Amino acid sequence: MTLQTRLERAINIAEEAGRRIRKAREECQFDSRYKDGNELVTDVDVEIDTFISTELETHFPGEQRLSEELTPDRDAILEDDTLWIVDPIDGTVNFAHGHPHVAVSIAWSENGRVQIGVVHSPFLNETFTAIRDKGAWCNGKAISTSDCQSTDAALIATGFPYDKDARFPLLRRLRAILSTCRDIRRNGAAALDLCHVANGTLDGYYESVSPWDFAAGMLIAREAGARTGHLYPCPEGIPEELYGENLLVTAPEIYSELKRLLERADRNIFDDER
Repeated sequence: MTLQTRLERAINIAEEAGRRIRKAREECQFDSRYKDGNELVTDVDVEIDTFISTELETHFPGEQRLSEELTPDRDAILEDDTLWIVDPIDGTVNFAHGHPHVAVSIAWSENGRVQIGVVHSPFLNETFTAIRDKGAWCNGKAISTSDCQSTDAALIATGFPYDKDARFPLLRRLRAILSTCRDIRRNGAAALDLCHVANGTLDGYYESVSPWDFAAGMLIAREAGARTGHLYPCPEGIPEELYGENLLVTAPEIYSELKRLLERADRNIFDDER
């Protein structure tokens, strides 16, 4: 099966999932709970994950899946095989509170390398797509990153973990960004942040997230011309393209500068004369 065929089927699945998400929001009939003590999940997350899983099994029988709600076993990413990586609702808190930054994210990888990606935003009416080495699109139109040349002019996005105790060390990074860059955004949906780096409405993004949060968006950003990587080396035995700790994705010209800035922040080094 060609990558184009896989992409087209993934788009159809993601957009139908988006229609179901919109309907659930309109009807306002869903329950929510917390998993792991602090992470919000709704019954719509589970319903959409079940729908996507069923559709993938129908079209791609027997292929392995890694999804946030149904099959969140991250050891699956170590397998040298085909793998679907799914986030049924990226931005669950936004969904539950009525904010528009919500996305369905579907990626397909082979031997640890992401080959196609779809990020569909049902409330923003945007469908971002990419095929490896073939470019990136939004609603069928080619997209590319901004031409930002310096962190001084950069609009940067990030996010924070649900565990409040884990947020404190990240304040050093936040201070560094606010002291140096034009401004920061915390939109609450990593997949969309990556896609908005891809289309140039953001200049950079950094965060630590799970594979289902970033696999599709990272490919889309890279295919749009973004420079992608990690602040620190990936552990051995984990595919770099599926490793979500300390991600950094930017317009090409500011990657090195932003990386140095964040590394200095982690060491608690600030240029007070800036």
